[in-house]
Amino acid sequence: MTTPPALLIAGHGTRDEAGAEAFRAFVRELGRRNPELPVAGGFIELSPPPLAEAVSDLVERGVRRFAAVPLMLVSAGHAKGDIPAALAREKERHPGISYTYGRPLGPHPALLSVLERRLDEVLGSDGGRAPLDRADVTVLLVGRGSTDPDANAEVHRAARLLWEGRGYAGVETAFVSLAAPDVPSGLDRCLRLGARRIVVLPYFLFTGILPERVRQQTEGWAAAHPEAEVRSADVIGPEPELLDLVMERYREAAADQVRMNCDSCVYRIAMPGFEDKVGLPQQPHFHPDDEGHGHGHHHHHGGHAHAH
Repeated sequence: MTTPPALLIAGHGTRDEAGAEAFRAFVRELGRRNPELPVAGGFIELSPPPLAEAVSDLVERGVRRFAAVPLMLVSAGHAKGDIPAALAREKERHPGISYTYGRPLGPHPALLSVLERRLDEVLGSDGGRAPLDRADVTVLLVGRGSTDPDANAEVHRAARLLWEGRGYAGVETAFVSLAAPDVPSGLDRCLRLGARRIVVLPYFLFTGILPERVRQQTEGWAAAHPEAEVRSADVIGPEPELLDLVMERYREAAADQVRMNCDSCVYRIAMPGFEDKVGLPQQPHFHPDDEGHGHGHHHHHGGHAHAH
């Protein structure tokens, strides 16, 4: 029986000490929950410990094989470039080590459940008022924002999946940096769409400078728009679902089975309102808008693509 690879957690890094400590505490908790597994974590930039130190720490403990998991919601420049580059550098620095690389965390159904819980906390009865009806609530999901359009598109994907089957009036998207619309523009858009009540939901794992900026910008906008009722929800945080999801990503990477994104496939996972589709055998089908020239798209969901 070969020894399972160590778990190496790679984080963005933040200038916010509370955010950096939240990451470090999360890594410690993963280690506590998995005593049989060497676990370490480090940052790409901005805060200690650096990823290189986490690797050295594990190598000193005799580790030769790693499965690295990016503690990130979307696959932006960090997950696509910086972490693989850092890992390649560590391989040169420590001859004889090998690693597999896991994929980012979102938008997994477990995370959508936590986001839904964060919204429920805000919508629940507070100050003696009755709980707000979801049908009256427009959610503004705010992502980090990236120069990578693919990363921004993943935030839209999360917003759409959060909206499906959960009964909110709508789920709109905004970004706190590098991408439009920014938070005030996103809130303007909700208002133009007729939103009465808006909940701003930060699409961030832990507290930090950017989620704090989202909250401040939300409060600033709300003060200037007394006609709208605006509330702020909390970040995802070190929830049990997040700990479990990181271990799921670890197991995928450890088995070297990083697969296509089937996390939110209705044929695999019971998504709200689509539970009847789980496990359905898939037939090739023609799209009604396609010309029927006999080369329909064969979606073999039950076949090779999903038979992992």
